[in-house]
Amino acid sequence: MSKAWMYVFLTCLFELFWVFGFNVASTWWHWAIIVPIIIVDFIFLSKACESLPTGTVYAIFAAAGTVGTALMDIFIFGGAFSVAKGLFMGLLVIGVIALKLADNKPDVESEKGVA
Repeated sequence: MSKAWMYVFLTCLFELFWVFGFNVASTWWHWAIIVPIIIVDFIFLSKACESLPTGTVYAIFAAAGTVGTALMDIFIFGGAFSVAKGLFMGLLVIGVIALKLADNKPDVESEKGVA
């Protein structure tokens, strides 16, 4: 795994940490922990964007945060699961995978020598 993909993984993980923190923070010192996590998270996000397509990185970041937050709500905070939630989370994952696959396809115009 390249360093850039490690940054993508870390930014997704740290996003879940600070979203969890938003749900449980009740004192000033909780926020004193959450704010640096957010800062580090965005540093990882920017590092990932240095080597990978920004659209792909952000799509993964947003989808992982959305799906992770929904699952956290269901399994940790007692939220309700529905088939619709499951389908839309699956659709997000499929969309991110499709976007990644689309980034790997060579540009047809540049292969023909047309600029």
